[in-house]
This record gives sequence, structure tokens and C-alpha cells, in this order.
Amino acid sequence: MREIPSELLGRPFHRREAIALGLSPRCLEGTRFVRLHQQVYRHRDHLMTFADLVQAARLALPYDAYPTGVTRLRLLGLEHGPVLPLRFVVGRDHHLALDDVFLHRTVLLPPLDEVGATPAAAYLAVCHQARTIDAIVVGDWLVSHQHMDVDEVRALAGAQPWRDGAAEAAWVVDHLVGDSRSLRESEVRAYLAFAGLPAPEPNGPIDLGGVVVHGDLWFREFRTAVEYEGVQHQLRRGQYVADIDRYSLYRRYDVDYVQLTHEKLRTPRGVVREVHACLVRGGYAGLPPEFGATWDTLFAPLRNLVPHHRRIFRAVS
Repeated sequence: MREIPSELLGRPFHRREAIALGLSPRCLEGTRFVRLHQQVYRHRDHLMTFADLVQAARLALPYDAYPTGVTRLRLLGLEHGPVLPLRFVVGRDHHLALDDVFLHRTVLLPPLDEVGATPAAAYLAVCHQARTIDAIVVGDWLVSHQHMDVDEVRALAGAQPWRDGAAEAAWVVDHLVGDSRSLRESEVRAYLAFAGLPAPEPNGPIDLGGVVVHGDLWFREFRTAVEYEGVQHQLRRGQYVADIDRYSLYRRYDVDYVQLTHEKLRTPRGVVREVHACLVRGGYAGLPPEFGATWDTLFAPLRNLVPHHRRIFRAVS
């Protein structure tokens, strides 16, 4: 049995590379390899990462196809949205069917960087299919990590209003902030805003007797903090001890707080009501949360909410 070249063991590869390294077509069709796409393979023992899935698709796609949408954003480290199908874009009419890959065709490619569509351009593509809440969470993450800014999104949507997602992104960008440290913080902030409660400071500084901590969401006027307890708060001992110390300081300096968990976020209205009750204890006398039409837009696809003013694009020769 022929020894497999080490270059082919830890990644997907194209048939022509394997043959150039001395493997025969018959060997590739044997039990030691798994076919991923037409002429693209992996060794049977190799466990595919997300980056490997993208690379395998790129090997099967034309050279001028680029990652876009949620696929491009996942390559930045975003862990939100479906992994599959992988999404690519090509600037011409090209038909190709690959398992778990969607190839978008356009007459003009979006702005590109060294990886694929720029984050702002990929965000437009995401907005075309996303619910409002998901577009806000993803947009906050991109702004917070300095992968894009709201002016860039507005400029792109204004310059190419015909592009899928342009109208949606132009509408939702006003709801983005760049100070959230996590996807969950952005999610909770959006719940509170669309229910009509006052806006908190994401990661606002709280002075507790000379010790400054940062609450996930801080309502300074009402001395109320909202904290999301992710899995790391339970699994990391240092984080667990720091949380105990912070909540002790909250109580000592008369800061009321709400602790939210993944389980609580399964009932968004319950989250809003709990935060509202805490705000009332802190002196909030405004309107109670409202779960009407504005609230409903949070869970609707953006494309159903935003009017589209399309124009036919004609390439200039």
C-alpha cells in the first residue's frame, strides 16, 4: 500500500495536487479518502474545521468565487448564524451545484478584501436574510471588533442600493452600538430598546467606593445593572470568584442588579419584565414595557419590514 504524502493528511486537497504528489486516481477512490466535492478530498482520519469546509469549497468553486454573508463573517470569528450552507459570490453568471454550498451570482462583485467580501459587504448580505434581532447582534459584534463602522455600511448601501441587503442594512444600522462585549449583551439591549425601556450604557463604568467595575448593561440614573452569566462564569474559577466579589460590591453600594442566563433568554418578554421591575425599584417611573408592533419587528425578517427601491443595474463598458 502506497504511503500517503504528509501534505495531504491535515487538510482538504484537490485531485490534481494528489496526483502531482504521486497518488493514483484509483487510490483516491479507495477507503482511505473521503470525497468532499467533485475532485476534492480529505483523508478519512482528518476532522474538518470550519476553515477546512471553506477551503474545500474554494477548491471546487471557480477561482473568482469569494466567501460572503455569514460564511465570511464566521471566518472573522463570529459564532452566530448557520454554518451551512456556505455562501460564496461570483461576479458573473455561473451555475454550479455543490453540497452545502450556495453560490450567489451578481453582475458586480461587492467590495473585496484579501479573504472575500469585506465585512461591511458581507453584512449587507446577512441583512437580506436576517431577522432584525440577528442583524443587530451581528452588526454590534462587527462594530465592536472594529471590522466595520456604521458610516461604511451607510455609504455602501447608498452607493449600491440595488444590492441584496442594502435597504435592510440602511434601516437597521441606526440600531447598532459598538460597546457590547458579547452577542448576548447586544441581544438583551435590543429586547429592552424595542420594548420601550430606557437605553442602558453597554459596559458602563460603575464606581463602587473607588473600585471601578463595568456592568454589561448599566442604567446609571436608576443604579441598576444587568449582567449576563455565560457558561464561562460557571466553568472558570477565576471568573466565578470575580463575579462573587462584584455582586458583593453591588449590594454594599446599593446597586440593584439582574442576573440573566441562557435559559432566561429563551423567554425574551420575561427578561424585559424582570429588568423593568428592577428599574422601578431604582426609581424608574416611565412607561412599562410594551409588546406591540415595534416589539414584533424585532423577530421579523428585515426584508419584510423595509421598502425596496430597486433599480436595474447596467454594467458600463
